[in-house]
Amino acid sequence: MGVRRLQKSCLLLFFCFVGFCHSEFAPKYTFLKQATEAPAVSYYDYIIIGGGTAGCPLAATLSQKFSVLLLERGGSPYGNSNITNLASFADTLADLSPTSASQRFVSEDGVINARARVLGGGSCLNAGFYTRASPDYVRRAGWSDGRLVNESYSWVERLVAFQPPMLQWQSAVRDGLLEAGVTPYNGFTYDHIYGTKVGGTIFDRNGHRHTAADLLAYANPSRLTVLLRATASKILWNLKGRRKPAANGVLFKDETGRWKRAYVKRGGEITLAAGALGSPQLLMLSGVGPRADLEKKGIKVVVDQPMVGKGMSDNPMNAIFVPSPTPVETSLIQVVGITKFGSYIEAASGHFFAGSTGGGGGAEAPAARDFGIFSPQTGQLSTVPPKQRTPEAIERAVKAMNNLDESGFRGGFILEKVIGPLSTGHLELKTLNPDDNPSVTFNYFSNPLDLRRCVQGIKTIEKVIQTKPFRKFRYPFISIEALLNMTVNFPVNLLPRHQNDSKDLEQFCKDTVMTIWHYHGGCQVGRVVDGDYRVIGVDGLRVIDGSTFYFSPGTNPQATVMMLGRYMGVKILNERMRAKGET
Repeated sequence: MGVRRLQKSCLLLFFCFVGFCHSEFAPKYTFLKQATEAPAVSYYDYIIIGGGTAGCPLAATLSQKFSVLLLERGGSPYGNSNITNLASFADTLADLSPTSASQRFVSEDGVINARARVLGGGSCLNAGFYTRASPDYVRRAGWSDGRLVNESYSWVERLVAFQPPMLQWQSAVRDGLLEAGVTPYNGFTYDHIYGTKVGGTIFDRNGHRHTAADLLAYANPSRLTVLLRATASKILWNLKGRRKPAANGVLFKDETGRWKRAYVKRGGEITLAAGALGSPQLLMLSGVGPRADLEKKGIKVVVDQPMVGKGMSDNPMNAIFVPSPTPVETSLIQVVGITKFGSYIEAASGHFFAGSTGGGGGAEAPAARDFGIFSPQTGQLSTVPPKQRTPEAIERAVKAMNNLDESGFRGGFILEKVIGPLSTGHLELKTLNPDDNPSVTFNYFSNPLDLRRCVQGIKTIEKVIQTKPFRKFRYPFISIEALLNMTVNFPVNLLPRHQNDSKDLEQFCKDTVMTIWHYHGGCQVGRVVDGDYRVIGVDGLRVIDGSTFYFSPGTNPQATVMMLGRYMGVKILNERMRAKGET
């Protein structure tokens, strides 16, 4: 098979993070209800907005002692075949309906992205890699109770974390990283250690995904209410006779459009856990944000807080696709090389690993080819002008790819993600509709150190591809430059390409930048919230999620976001018990 033929066959198969939720059978959650069932007015000790990676463990913890309302704008992952089946992963990303578990957005940088809209949050959509933050990160984040941090990680891990099976392709990546100098080998561990390791996964041995929604099994069902399809519109305030505004309720609507209100009882609190896009968006919609921006949108200013929406970052990801002459196992992220120069090296592989079987996600050959977020089905072909992305054009592209040579769909990709990053941007409201995406700019590679780290990461990937352990999984006649050229042709973003991409790695990084869905910031500690995650300038309101981060924790953040929900839940309970004089 020649290089040109391979390039044609591999076009659009580049970045296929595969995932499915263990959701064929719903757990017996008696507290799970549709928002249509909620009364017009209700009262709780705690209200949490956002049933995602942080919101679920926080709600489960607080419900041990108090009544808790958890509002989730999406639906349940349980019973959703698009989330359940590995082979249906792309179907969720391609679904543009208002009830999809994945809400697509494109940053102002031109990078295609997605935010979760489902109970369990991003843990229902991601590649499943589970790894803790480093001790240095924990210290810098101000999580002073190290024992509680470790206990909180363990609490999460008992339900959702597993050791992945190491088969041939992932083993070759691991051994290739070691030969390329990413040493020492640290074996299987959840810990963040320099060198190469096998990390955890939220996929069990049967290939079933376990998500943050599973952590609700820890809840006291008599004290927890989870409302699905409940879209929070704004925080309600008590402004009378107070030195500072106090959050005392939430205005939300159900899927029929009926408005409802929920209030906190005396001594209670409201917590935003709506993610790095949702939490700053809701603060601004509620009147907490930059005065000039709010007034421009006609929003009554409750607190002039200029740092809301600032410090937005997304870890830039770049990768090289490697077609394989031999079949490879389907694998998600299992191995990581943690370098000292500031790049993380990971990989995924598969034969039709993003193909839809149209059935139960078994081992049978797919009936049709489907290529994740870069499929024609998603309508995101950057090489096709938006007005030409018609259903007819998409159908023609699907048929063309179904006729491509099967061998072009074997292989995998090795990616690098920049630590941090140091480059930052901002978020602004587009509309007053909480269902709409805000405008977000990440300013990828605006800090030159991020760009240098990307180049070093790509050079490390090149070394891995050329190692002896990886030899059986690459065509010997395809040069590294040809692999780079092949990768450049994938429509991974909406940015223009340059002729010298395969020769100028800085240009390659800029032109092929993608998201790895680790965006964060917008409500950072010390700027928008204090060390206990209370919103500065108001009472009764916290933000507990990735929007509070300055840097993404570990190589992948989901473990730490789940830990934070549990950690802060325990701290809030202990604080409340001390105030009441209880033990």
